[in-house]
Amino acid sequence: MMDGDVPFGSREYFIFLVILAVARGLDLFSTRVATPNLILEANPIVRKLGWRWSILLNVAVCAGFAVWPLPAVIIATTSLLVAARNFEWAWIMRSMGEENYRNWISERLAATPRGVFALSLLGQTLLFALVGAGLVWFTYGQFWGFATGVGMIGYAVAVLFYTCLALRRRRRARE
Repeated sequence: MMDGDVPFGSREYFIFLVILAVARGLDLFSTRVATPNLILEANPIVRKLGWRWSILLNVAVCAGFAVWPLPAVIIATTSLLVAARNFEWAWIMRSMGEENYRNWISERLAATPRGVFALSLLGQTLLFALVGAGLVWFTYGQFWGFATGVGMIGYAVAVLFYTCLALRRRRRARE
């Protein structure tokens, strides 16, 4: 099952479609809870598309990737971890408001030595990637463990990439 695909419309297709739809739906929902105006959204494509087009794009992604089990589980794992990260801080984002939260985070970043922030970010992402790599290594050939491990590595890469992208955007805005 790892290397192949499933027939469109089959029972397996609908299982992977539901897995993807739930995971992508939770990612979108957690984003909506955290940043309803997408002010704090790290992904510039989602910010540019807005809610309506992002939902439509995600429907297409779910329908398209449900035929390929390995990418479906990788995407679902990454999406669920992103949703968990969004929910972690959503309460404070909403209580402060998106603009106030962004300003507060910017102040905290300005007050933090770059090395401390970089170490914290690398520590967080490398630890997730390490757990993912362990799953990949020790469950190679076992579909769910392998796919989940790759999804965890994908999450770590996404956090690192989008955090660096947001920092670059903030730096440019200050200049």
